Amino acid sequence: MAGIIAVFPKLEDAKGIKNLLSKRGFTVNAVCTSGSQAVSAVDQMGEGIVICGYKFTDMTYRELQEYLPAGVDMLLMASPSKLSQVNSEGIVCLEMPIKVQDMVDTLHMMEMNAARRKPRKKQKPKRRDKGEQMYIDKAKKLLMERNHLSEEEAHHYIQKASMDSQTNMVETAQMILDMMDV
Repeated sequence: MAGIIAVFPKLEDAKGIKNLLSKRGFTVNAVCTSGSQAVSAVDQMGEGIVICGYKFTDMTYRELQEYLPAGVDMLLMASPSKLSQVNSEGIVCLEMPIKVQDMVDTLHMMEMNAARRKPRKKQKPKRRDKGEQMYIDKAKKLLMERNHLSEEEAHHYIQKASMDSQTNMVETAQMILDMMDV
């Protein structure tokens, strides 16, 4: 779950947001009343979500957004008249007064989008044991003999059949052997 920073000109508003979110399982890393405090908090956090109002003591939401690094999203909460002036490119907006469930749902959506953007670590393929490799080799040999395929073509055939049937290569090799009565 991403860290959250609440930035509002009134400290009690920021603390109120923190309390609401904490009760619903979110981690609020910092509450701030100025954009400069938020920038410092973001630098320590690295990635996450900044929930903020329209204007702070030292800057506006737009100026704050310019300081946010990649990986930090903004949720702007403001009155409908203020939001009508917002070019919301890269900013998620919620009208004030907010409904708690709308805010919670929006934060969940933002977290899911952030998770999708993260590059996934590539997993090394699992090594096959000798018995599993034996099935694949047998199926390749059979395809090479009966269908006059090269070893590479036979391997590619098993791979493609595996992907098409959404089974692993060992299961596909076993199906090939069963179909060809070996």
